[in-house]
Amino acid sequence: MANANLRGVSTAVKKDGTTYYRSSITHQNKHISLGSYDSPFDAHQAYWEAAILLTKKDMSISDYNPDRMLDYRKWVILVNFRDNDLYITAPIYLRPNYFEYHLSPGNVLKFSTDDLFYYSKKQIMQRGRHFFVADYGMQVNILNRYGIKNYAVEGRDFIFKNGDNMDFRYDNIKIINSYHGVTSKMTKNGMRYTARIHIIGNYTIGRYYSEAEAAIAYNKAIDILKSKGVNKKFSQNYLADIPASEYARIYSEIKISKKVLNFVPKT
Repeated sequence: MANANLRGVSTAVKKDGTTYYRSSITHQNKHISLGSYDSPFDAHQAYWEAAILLTKKDMSISDYNPDRMLDYRKWVILVNFRDNDLYITAPIYLRPNYFEYHLSPGNVLKFSTDDLFYYSKKQIMQRGRHFFVADYGMQVNILNRYGIKNYAVEGRDFIFKNGDNMDFRYDNIKIINSYHGVTSKMTKNGMRYTARIHIIGNYTIGRYYSEAEAAIAYNKAIDILKSKGVNKKFSQNYLADIPASEYARIYSEIKISKKVLNFVPKT
């Protein structure tokens, strides 16, 4: 039921009989819900804020403040709709060749345009430096889209090339280590890959010429430890690009440190 006196306001009733007020606006033939409010005057204020924002080109995302009746998410959505003629239900603002996803004022992620369809349908959530979305009922780390594992450590396993760890554009992320237990280091003789496994403390499995060899050595170390009765749950490395015959050859020939070979589980 529309409120007769206040533009953009309609009255609704909760299941418990409590009355509340919905605010909405129509712009370019698009009916936009602005939120629900306890007061009709707050709902009306939200309508006017939206009306002004959609018509005043000199108002930007940075003009938002906590005293606004509109929430920040809706503010970003409306500015993007005004400037880019595209209504997106996520707090996204389109830039040339990339887009911003606004979590809160001053907390903005950047993504490549290729990811627009995916994130326009998702809500990004944050816990510390962990950014994730709900996908098929599971929490999915957004780093997984780049082939970066959940256990990866920034600065060790991957880096942001321009130093901005809020910039998730594909060309800004460089993966250094792709596999469990493998780290790389440039030496005077070239790049070398070290495989380590955590049993009771970290055990060095060996140092190898290729990342694939180190990853396979890690898998072999797991098999050796399991054969000795170590029941710790390890994650195997999956090497999709190596034929089974080549994997088997490397596996049989790869050297494992004596410290791992001679490990005796405590009873």
